[in-house]
Amino acid sequence: MALGWVPIILFLGCSVALERTQALNVSERCRKDIDSFLWEINQDKPKEYAVLMYDAFGKLGSNVEGGNTNRPGLLQQCRSAHAPSFSGQYCQVMLKQGMLQYFVGVCVPDSCEEEEVQILVLYGRFQMGRISLIPPLPRILVNESTQEMIMTHCLPNTTAPDASDVICLFVCCVMVALPLAATLFMFAIRWQRNKEVSPMAESSSFLNIGQNIYGTLKSSSSSSGGNGSGIIKQHTETHQSISEENNSIRHTPPCFPQGCVYQCLHAFSLQTTSKGVLSTSSSIPRGGFSSLNSIRVLSLLWIMCGHSAQFPIITNLDNYKTWKKTVERNPLYVFTFSGPVFLAVDTFLLLGGLLSARSLLGSIHRAEDNLSLSVVANYLFKRFKRVQPLHLFIMCLTIGLISLVQWGPYWFPFIDTLMDCKTYWWANLLLITNLLTVHEICVPWTWYLSLDFQCYATTPVLVYLYRLNRGVFALAASGLLLISTVTSTIITACKQLPVFQPSTLTSENYVQYYYMKPYTRYGPFLIGILTGIYLTTKEDQLLKKKSHAALGWFCCLSLMAVLVGLAYILRETPAYPSVPHALYQGLHRPLWALAVTWIILACEEGYGGFINSFLSLGFWVPLSNISFACYLTHPIFIILYIGLQETPIHYTDINFMYMFLGHLVLTLAVSYVFTVLVEKPYLLLKWSST
Repeated sequence: MALGWVPIILFLGCSVALERTQALNVSERCRKDIDSFLWEINQDKPKEYAVLMYDAFGKLGSNVEGGNTNRPGLLQQCRSAHAPSFSGQYCQVMLKQGMLQYFVGVCVPDSCEEEEVQILVLYGRFQMGRISLIPPLPRILVNESTQEMIMTHCLPNTTAPDASDVICLFVCCVMVALPLAATLFMFAIRWQRNKEVSPMAESSSFLNIGQNIYGTLKSSSSSSGGNGSGIIKQHTETHQSISEENNSIRHTPPCFPQGCVYQCLHAFSLQTTSKGVLSTSSSIPRGGFSSLNSIRVLSLLWIMCGHSAQFPIITNLDNYKTWKKTVERNPLYVFTFSGPVFLAVDTFLLLGGLLSARSLLGSIHRAEDNLSLSVVANYLFKRFKRVQPLHLFIMCLTIGLISLVQWGPYWFPFIDTLMDCKTYWWANLLLITNLLTVHEICVPWTWYLSLDFQCYATTPVLVYLYRLNRGVFALAASGLLLISTVTSTIITACKQLPVFQPSTLTSENYVQYYYMKPYTRYGPFLIGILTGIYLTTKEDQLLKKKSHAALGWFCCLSLMAVLVGLAYILRETPAYPSVPHALYQGLHRPLWALAVTWIILACEEGYGGFINSFLSLGFWVPLSNISFACYLTHPIFIILYIGLQETPIHYTDINFMYMFLGHLVLTLAVSYVFTVLVEKPYLLLKWSST
């Protein structure tokens, strides 16, 4: 009798399942293809496409306790599966199980839309017999066994750039084509003229500045006082917009249309832009700020090393907990991603302030000691012209690459970058990206350019006060430094912000309210302005005895060590307003800038010893010349490397070292190309007037 109920129960079960599937708001084609796939994998000898699709599903791996919770599956294998009526499509299902969030890669027919996949997952349709193809983590590894759906992402099998992507790619092509075309034209013109026009006469206004236009300081023969007050041109990370030697030609001939075209062609041609970029020589006199090139490059390498570790940590590390435990307890990892957060940025701000003050004072000197509105306007315009061409080129290139590249399972963080760029690109144009919220920044690493320009715009005000009244200037500078320090302290206490990375990765408030804002980061730039004014106007050396210099070096190195060590002591994120954390946050960046200021001062005044010898090597000059392009370019290589990975990256010191070296070599090579093709033509381009 009992056996008689079995057919009835099976019939009712199949009927309920069929009605349930039909009620799922899933298209008929998607439903049939899913049923075909699921039926096939339950056969004794399934077809090859079904085996490939099943095998491409993400499976639970080892070391879940160490952080290996994501199950990316195999994207390319999924796409290689072809059934008679459909092909494989890779999707990611974002899940939450207790406090743990992770994603699982699934391979579904390409006839299913993203919303349909999410519905099928919610109703548990992906099963092989009675076994789920997306099983939860076992209870032995996580207390909660119930899975919660967060969202579903499907990666299209083909790329389809929209109008904005095409425009960005077109802009990049034009910016690269212009110098290439100018090079051909100049070659043709010189070949035609042969020796009718002397090459030296043709390029006199450009060759004089070609040798040391990047990150070097040249002494001006018109400088007074013998104080080496020649003007520094800084890289956008750290140095002044254009070498002020561009202004050394006081009388420029009238610019007629034919002459202007020739000057533009000359400025954009590779014959001109390639001169001096790789030169290791400079006209810097002995002791004349030759340490700045190396300080700039070392700071850049520190940031690149940190980004090489930070980006994979955020997205695709399979032993994150192991990495975190290692770096949190060893101060040696401060050179990657540990300890105080990117102190190299404060070094850049210090150099930026120093060089901006020195540049403006030099412009005032050449304007017959007159700080006029035209001098300030020209000073700001040159900075804007210095920063924006390569900045906007990188922005357009990033948008274009994101739309064209066939990303791997770890592509999803970069989709947000694409959406941000298409909505908030204007903020990059106006250099105000650091004032937006974190999720609205296009090309996130360019926030520094906005901060630097905003700080840069304050230099004329402080220089004006310095020339007006030294007492008022001292009061204003002290007030600004105090305001910046107190603001950082109060925000840290109120928002309970961390002071230690990688703890900052889990604190959105840290970046939003503290890290990118000009009112919290102004201190090092202000110290740089003060240093620049002093070094430009000083008439005598500050250091007169070796004992004073030895004491200064001891205090400098001790202060740096203390600032790094305190971050490890305060590594835990406070659960309540913490006075030690707040004071450290408010003081550690200005104090770091003061320590670097001592290094510059000691090297300048002849008390640098072997440190100055190392920092003054000619090896640093060509690296400094391309450092702006390196800063803007290196995250693209890191993103491409991570986004194209199909499996997670395993942390070991040797793996991370090879990643950094690989990113470094590629960055240096491409940055040289971008420097001569995109950055340098606009530096050499000058506006002539009658």
